[in-house]
Amino acid sequence: MSTLYSPNCSSSVSYSRLAISSSSSSSSSSGYQQRITVSSLSERFHNKNVSLQYPRNQRRNAVRMQGGEVDVTASLPANDTLVTRFKDELLKIKSSEECNDAASSDFKEESTVSITVVGASGDLAKKKIFPALFALYYEDCLPKHFTVFGYARSKMTDAELRDMVSKTLTCRIDKRENCSEKMDQFLKRCFYHSGQYDSEENFAALDKKLKEHEGGRVSNRLYYLSIPPNIFIDAVRCASSSASSTNGWTRVIVEKPFGRDSESSAALTSGLKQYLEEDQIFRIDHYLGKELVENLSVLRFSNLIFEPLWSRQYIRNIQLIFSEDFGTEGRGGYFDHYGIIRDIMQNHLLQILALFAMETPVSLDAEDIRNEKVKVLRSMKPLLPDNVVIGQYKSHTKGGIKYPGYTDDKTVPKDSLTPTFAAAALFIDNARWDGVPFLLKAGKALHTKRAEIRVQFRHVPGNLYNKSFGTDLDQATNELVIRVQPDEAIYLKINNKVPGLGMRLDNSHLDLHYAARYSKEIPDAYERLLLDAIEGERRLFIRSDELDAAWKLFTPVLKELEESKIIPEYYPYGSRGPVGAHYLAARYNVRWGDLGA
Repeated sequence: MSTLYSPNCSSSVSYSRLAISSSSSSSSSSGYQQRITVSSLSERFHNKNVSLQYPRNQRRNAVRMQGGEVDVTASLPANDTLVTRFKDELLKIKSSEECNDAASSDFKEESTVSITVVGASGDLAKKKIFPALFALYYEDCLPKHFTVFGYARSKMTDAELRDMVSKTLTCRIDKRENCSEKMDQFLKRCFYHSGQYDSEENFAALDKKLKEHEGGRVSNRLYYLSIPPNIFIDAVRCASSSASSTNGWTRVIVEKPFGRDSESSAALTSGLKQYLEEDQIFRIDHYLGKELVENLSVLRFSNLIFEPLWSRQYIRNIQLIFSEDFGTEGRGGYFDHYGIIRDIMQNHLLQILALFAMETPVSLDAEDIRNEKVKVLRSMKPLLPDNVVIGQYKSHTKGGIKYPGYTDDKTVPKDSLTPTFAAAALFIDNARWDGVPFLLKAGKALHTKRAEIRVQFRHVPGNLYNKSFGTDLDQATNELVIRVQPDEAIYLKINNKVPGLGMRLDNSHLDLHYAARYSKEIPDAYERLLLDAIEGERRLFIRSDELDAAWKLFTPVLKELEESKIIPEYYPYGSRGPVGAHYLAARYNVRWGDLGA
């Protein structure tokens, strides 16, 4: 099977490239990939005002070949050296490594990227950010000149930071042989500076260290705010005034939560925009960096069989399901302040919904895609409390093991009503999706860990084989399942005849299992998003108006739940969640697709 080749990594700086690509790949190890990049060549000719067009008096000769091909030859002046020079330059490029250097050698010599992880001693930095940066370095996706700085209030030396980081680094399976060498090289580029998040003086000292490592090159700076949201603005103010780049770009990655409601979110956005432009703010939702989520638009817009079916005419309902098989486990203090709706549903699931339901964008440009997502969010009907079910897990004994309830967590108040489970039915008020329920479900301490999108199609009208399925027509429903995690896969449920002399039907799967089809390991979502931020690619980041539209949808129902002190329905740890979620689905003649999983 032929595969379209796309390089693992783009160049680490934002500039246009012209690439000549040839590839042949398969799931076997014998596949090969080649890529020749000639951006530096075209740039050289462009800078010298050399035209690649044929002279007007040049004659072209077309000759019909024996096999039917047309050979076009052109007579060049004897003293024309342009094609010769171009050919000579092409022949000098022999490998992907050399072409990466050739494509931007001049620019890289003059620029550097400084990545500062603010809150470097926290769990997110240790478990996700530093490992993702190392993975990018391991895959040769970072620029030639880069530096990683950790910044936090904890007192720590460079050596202590490197020791902390080294314990969480892992290497790609297919390049394990040079892991130690790569790890040592990466750690040598990691440094630490201790300081307060609201101290301009401390950030000025950081700026001094950054300049020492930048060595007079054009400095591009990326700040990752891995800190509580209540100190975002202080950190941005100090970084902007005392440690921003003076001759390159400065960008800031902001982690969720982006407020608790419309009012607090707007205040946060306003505070950030006092010191940053919108295009400097990268609001990260790591679920948008998941491989299967990014594949949504490819699946839909590049396959003719799906796009015509992507509407109310053929789709009965869409289910977005997120479940974890563990509880808060000591993180209850943070979780209790937000709850499952703010933590998962208002951002992760709603962003996936917008990507799924949007109209075809004008192009793959970030703004065109985000424009379509905003249209979806603004077209959604108000979320009514009657269309929301909340729950909270309680202690449960299974197999002789007692699992604690949510309020058994010492960091959670004993009388907490914070939901650990929520299900909601949402509707989009437009011509494509009118009347189609989008069912969202998210919960902790459930029977399994999964994140998936389930598209249930309508029943076949006048189905000749209804008798073979009895009275339960749902057994005959086609369903497209996109399993985001774990064990990534895409499969389509179809009806099929069981081999034999009789006429017996069953439900079978057309299955694309990523681990079986692709030998390459799937990158972590943080790797993709960090690389996009370095390159200035905003397609997978949330724009301020997207955020406003999302909060406008959920804020009224959140206030209603909290002000009325709605008691959540309790469900046992390790179960399938509250019974109320099944009644909610049944109200719209829907059965949750994960029940039989």
